[in-house]
Amino acid sequence: MTTWYYRLSLRRRLWISFLLLTVFSIAVTGMMSYWIASRSIEKEAFVSSQNTLNKSSRVLDEKLRHIIVTTSSMMLSDAFKAAMQDAFTNNTASYYTRLSSMQTPLEQMKLIEPSIKSVLIYTPVGELYATTDLRNSQNRFKDTLFSRYLDNTERVIWVEDHEDPLFLGNQRVISLVMKPITDVNVHDVYVVVNVKEDAIREAVTDDLLEPADNIFLMAAAGETVLPLGSGTASFQQDPAFKKLLQDEPRGFFKYSVAGSPYLVNYSRLTMVDKWTLVSVQAQSDLLRQVNKIKMTTLLIMLGCAVLALLLSNVVSSLLLKPLHKLQGLMKKVEQSNLEVRFSSKYEDEVTQVGLKFNRMLEQIASLIEDVKEAEFDKRKMEVKALQAQIDPHFLYNTLNTIIWKSEASRNQEVTEMIASLSLLFQLGLNGGNEMTTLAKEIDHVRQYLHLQQKCYEGLFDYTVEVEDEALLEEQVLKIILQPLVENSILHGFQEMEGLGAIRISVTSSGSFLRLRVEDNGAGMDVQAVEADMRLEQTHKKSYALRNVYGRLRLYYGSEADIRLYSEPYVSTSVTLTIPLASR
Repeated sequence: MTTWYYRLSLRRRLWISFLLLTVFSIAVTGMMSYWIASRSIEKEAFVSSQNTLNKSSRVLDEKLRHIIVTTSSMMLSDAFKAAMQDAFTNNTASYYTRLSSMQTPLEQMKLIEPSIKSVLIYTPVGELYATTDLRNSQNRFKDTLFSRYLDNTERVIWVEDHEDPLFLGNQRVISLVMKPITDVNVHDVYVVVNVKEDAIREAVTDDLLEPADNIFLMAAAGETVLPLGSGTASFQQDPAFKKLLQDEPRGFFKYSVAGSPYLVNYSRLTMVDKWTLVSVQAQSDLLRQVNKIKMTTLLIMLGCAVLALLLSNVVSSLLLKPLHKLQGLMKKVEQSNLEVRFSSKYEDEVTQVGLKFNRMLEQIASLIEDVKEAEFDKRKMEVKALQAQIDPHFLYNTLNTIIWKSEASRNQEVTEMIASLSLLFQLGLNGGNEMTTLAKEIDHVRQYLHLQQKCYEGLFDYTVEVEDEALLEEQVLKIILQPLVENSILHGFQEMEGLGAIRISVTSSGSFLRLRVEDNGAGMDVQAVEADMRLEQTHKKSYALRNVYGRLRLYYGSEADIRLYSEPYVSTSVTLTIPLASR
């Protein structure tokens, strides 16, 4: 073989060497491209599917959270409290009165959260439900599937997809079982909220980029919580598969069934930590296009081999010249130079690649700008989301007070309250601007305090002190004082026997503005509240403080801070420190 090669002419040796080099180069390039492309597609598929799954998980969590909040709000109604008092005293005589008074809160729940199909409040003195829902009298509550959850120590329990046994219609629902939130220690009382299966399914699948048949909502034991499509996963009950889902709250991994690899993404719900949203994709389906590229590469290899035999070194040099140019541009791109562009007088495949390379560079530059804008918009939306979290009970109480005063013909007070409420929202909206003047912010909190005085007559007085009138023109983040005075009213004065007092003071020190809200209420555990305030999780004891703290941090960064001080029934204060915009 070696002797034969030596006897060949230089031209033929060049042809053979060029052919072998071309075939070898294209083969290696094709295999590496196939490997890189398959790995890249897998990675992108994992990331894209995980992002979509996380979004669907957050949407579903928000839907479940809103249902719980709506139910909790109903439990704060006077009608529900009266019903719990009857259950506590075993008073059956007022059953129909309680049933009638509960109609409005129950209907309000459906208006606030349209996904709620029906609600049943089981008490020892009788069941309470909306009379527009037809109760299935053949099924006693404690004889239904809910009986297995009644002795559970958890206050909130979600029940997987099932046929509604409590009301006629045989509709598929997911149920929320809650123990009551009440001032009296009642026993054997449960609130069952049936949620429409279709509403939960739509919350998960509306924004999906892939077929719903590939998505599963699973419980810890492997059973399906809610069928999202016609597909089923044969390995849901596999202990090894379920163990992988328990490792982290969310993530992805490869899983093989009968030798076929699958890409699995999962995201566990925060509201029901035993439920997990799972996405399963067959790797063969994902790499179908890559396999076509593989076949195309083999065909190109054959064509290049024939071309190498016919054209030799001169043609190869001409063909490689634009590739060398493109390679040089790519090296410059590796050095973070995105301004380079490919140009050629030819219109061949290399030029097309170069033009696509140019478009890729333009898209990368555009994506970099989009990422910058997205981060800026994300910051703004986070602040807007925090500013939108206003306690709805304040609005309920204010409107109820207005109704009561109107019925009592106290029209002057009604007019004042409506005017204050209108001005409160006008100042809070602030024309869509995130920043406002200190004068408007103080006027906003005055209107809020005026309304609260009307709702809680004789509960407290307040004063506002501004060190320098020139400070009133300073720009501050809107709605930062109202959550603080709200804390004083709701947590400081509720159990006081004497008159509460709120003092709002505004001072400046150097280039900083200090806003202080002080009361003589019940006080707080400063260390616990301050530590909780700086965490990202939501706890009820410092919700308003975390709201204000988070918004200040988003706008002012580390220059802004909150300091707490408390001496119960003497002085409890919250001091905000923010940089002055004018200095």
